Amino acid sequence: MSVAVAAEQDRAPLFDGLREYARKNRIPFHIPGHKRGRGMDPEFRAFLGENALSIDLVNIAPVDDLHLPRGMIKEAQELAAQAFGAERTFFSVQGTSGAIMAMVLAAVGPGDKILIPRNAHKSVWTAVVLSGAQPVFMEPEIDPVRGVAHGVCLATVERTLEEHPDAKAVLVVNPTYFGVCADLRGIAEVVHRRGIPLLVDEAHGAHLYFHPALPCSAMAAGADAAATSMHKLGGSLIQSSILNLQGGRLSSDRVQAVLSMLTTTSTSYILLASLDAARRYLATWGEELLTRAIALAQRARREIGAIPGLECLGPEVIGDRSSSYDLDPTKLCVTVTGLGLSGIEVEVLLREEHGIEVELSDLYNILCLITPGDGEESVCRLVEALRAISREHYRKRPATPVVVKTPEVPPLAMSPRDAFYAPAEPVPLFESEGRIMAEFIMVYPPGIPLLLPGERITRGALDYIQEHLEAGLPVQGPEDPTLQTIRVVARA
Repeated sequence: MSVAVAAEQDRAPLFDGLREYARKNRIPFHIPGHKRGRGMDPEFRAFLGENALSIDLVNIAPVDDLHLPRGMIKEAQELAAQAFGAERTFFSVQGTSGAIMAMVLAAVGPGDKILIPRNAHKSVWTAVVLSGAQPVFMEPEIDPVRGVAHGVCLATVERTLEEHPDAKAVLVVNPTYFGVCADLRGIAEVVHRRGIPLLVDEAHGAHLYFHPALPCSAMAAGADAAATSMHKLGGSLIQSSILNLQGGRLSSDRVQAVLSMLTTTSTSYILLASLDAARRYLATWGEELLTRAIALAQRARREIGAIPGLECLGPEVIGDRSSSYDLDPTKLCVTVTGLGLSGIEVEVLLREEHGIEVELSDLYNILCLITPGDGEESVCRLVEALRAISREHYRKRPATPVVVKTPEVPPLAMSPRDAFYAPAEPVPLFESEGRIMAEFIMVYPPGIPLLLPGERITRGALDYIQEHLEAGLPVQGPEDPTLQTIRVVARA
């Protein structure tokens, strides 16, 4: 384990405190109005269970307040900071998106430059719109075989900082959705020489803190802030996340203030309790659990890689060691182009014929996550299902070479904030070339925008969107859910 486990890590003060309060069976004359489920639809109450409903509370004094923690929430956050090697840890019930927006808004303001990889999540770009900051794009390394973007390399960060010495912050994605990790220590050193903070979208890296065989975590690398999604790979409930902080380049008081602005005043104590319990589980059992998960994933990677028509992303295909130096082994990125199928076609086959759901698919790949929640049976079912699909489809389609296309990055013609708030008009999507985008359009998952507010729409971007639509991938974002029209900045 990368962080020493102190004796008190076996405690869960928030979870335990909520259970103790529930046992007192106080008569509530406050929200939520279901009052421990008694005023709720009976069928839903029976399904959810009395235990969960008994801790579905609001921020009354005995159970502390996330906006001004002084009791059990404060104690739980302090234990989390210790477990993650941070100086401060904040709980988020707005998901990792809320944590990402908080660290960006705390770091930059109107007109400030912030360096961001173009393949950042939509929450990063939402924060750019809200803050009024000026984004400077850093081009990630593109995998020409899989058509996916990896991280930005150290040289790219260094060069972009030299070109923009007035930048106020740098944000990187580490690990990427597909598990590729950059030289985060080197990036932190380069950024800190400028005296500015390094922010990390660590949505897919909660587990990195708890096993020595996994890539370096953001806090261990020296990052100033990291939005770390506990619900993705850390064992907490959906929508629960943490924001880790260290060093003095980003004010913790400012972060707390921004989080409070973004966070509902009716925070979910069920989500908060799940964060406390998940931290305890990782801190006390994480290394043992992850040892098993890593072994399962490595076995699956070997067996899937031996299936005709399939290739599983591994360390040997990352490429230039100066750009990406590590890979999270628990992510199985399976390239399916050798079957003559698209990723979305394989996803549908796995769902409809084998009862298996994947994390995501794109034109060329599927992504499967192996976590402590997996066992021999689930992994074997995945491998056998992929073998069956290979037997059925390998070499059944014409052996036409697959040309992998990567998205064209349109030029930024206006600041995202100015474009988002500018007078806009709807135009047909495929007649919008040359116009300035006033909203987002993306494939979700993974939630990386294909077009951002402020970008001048190019034919290449439209062709890329068309290809995704024809493949049946989940393109979304515009106000028009049919995607017949998009909103662009109105012409004067």
